[in-house]
Amino acid sequence: MAEQVISPDLTFVKEIIANGGESLKKCYQCATCSVVCNVTPESKPFPRKEMILAQWGQKDQLFSNPDIWLCHQCSDCTAYCPRGAQPGEVLGAIRKMTIKKYSAPSFLANMTGDSKYLILLFMIPVLILLGVVAHNGTLSEVPRVDGNIVYSKFIPIHFSEYGIDLVFTAAAIFAFLSFVSGVRKYWAEMGKGIVMKGDLSGSIKKTITEILTHSRFKKCTVTASRSTSHLLVFYAFIGLAITTSWAVFYLYIMSRPSPYPLYDPLKIVGNVSALALITGITLVALNRLKNKEKAGSGGYFDWLFIAVIYAIAATGILSELFRLADISVLAYPTYFIHLVFVLFLFLYAPFSKMAHMVYRATAMVFAKQVARE
Repeated sequence: MAEQVISPDLTFVKEIIANGGESLKKCYQCATCSVVCNVTPESKPFPRKEMILAQWGQKDQLFSNPDIWLCHQCSDCTAYCPRGAQPGEVLGAIRKMTIKKYSAPSFLANMTGDSKYLILLFMIPVLILLGVVAHNGTLSEVPRVDGNIVYSKFIPIHFSEYGIDLVFTAAAIFAFLSFVSGVRKYWAEMGKGIVMKGDLSGSIKKTITEILTHSRFKKCTVTASRSTSHLLVFYAFIGLAITTSWAVFYLYIMSRPSPYPLYDPLKIVGNVSALALITGITLVALNRLKNKEKAGSGGYFDWLFIAVIYAIAATGILSELFRLADISVLAYPTYFIHLVFVLFLFLYAPFSKMAHMVYRATAMVFAKQVARE
């Protein structure tokens, strides 16, 4: 039998511990985690082998491993671990490091995952939006139209006015290109020396179906309620994306500027989606707190995403309420803060917890392509 020499990367082990995998060293390879996991495939189940690779600092094998993302952090493994090794938290730390590895530019990934850069990261969208407001000349004078609050007169929307559509489109293109770059590198590393067996379009369709139904989340035991909260957040985002596209159609095709009456279908979809978002993200936070003893409460990386989503939903709803109540002293600042959080989400999506949606979907497609599942 040929001998295999393993060279542990101790620096990588320390990085896992520093990124939220503090309990890694407690694992003594009893395999309870793989036994209780309802999501893992029967062949070469996770997360036991990932815990071995992590303890031995096998960075390349972990980063190119789709199983890191097939794990949905149900935390059944963490709850039943007899040593308190918290495999779910360890794999979460490795996913965070995987995002850093494949994201471009990498320095933004490092900054997004480190709390000491939070103020600096927020200053970027603040300064960008202040520039838009200053260009429109409304920093010193609060605009009104026929005595009413009109946000588009405070911060212009239209491309021709150097408005927020231009800013958010540029941010979306930046995020998209970063995701494409990261996914291409990740797919290439996963596929080294592996023969694809499946039909790509079929694998993508099956993955989309799983995501739309959150069928994997429903297999979780300890945190089974995550399925409902994640579905609410997921479909709320879809609803808000539809609302945004609808508003673009109104503005650029039908020449109908905002604001729109509450009975307009666009407003109904938008308001229902906003309520679903704040309900869903509240449930996400409550579930984490409720299950923190068994499953762990997560770290800065997790809670930053939760806080940003909550702030987007809350400030969006308050912006509408303050506008309807005609309280301009609160309406305009709240709307500005809302746009700051939305731009923050757009700019740093490829480097934040939101990137999970893209990399996990990629790993799910790949697993089907290689008949992993």
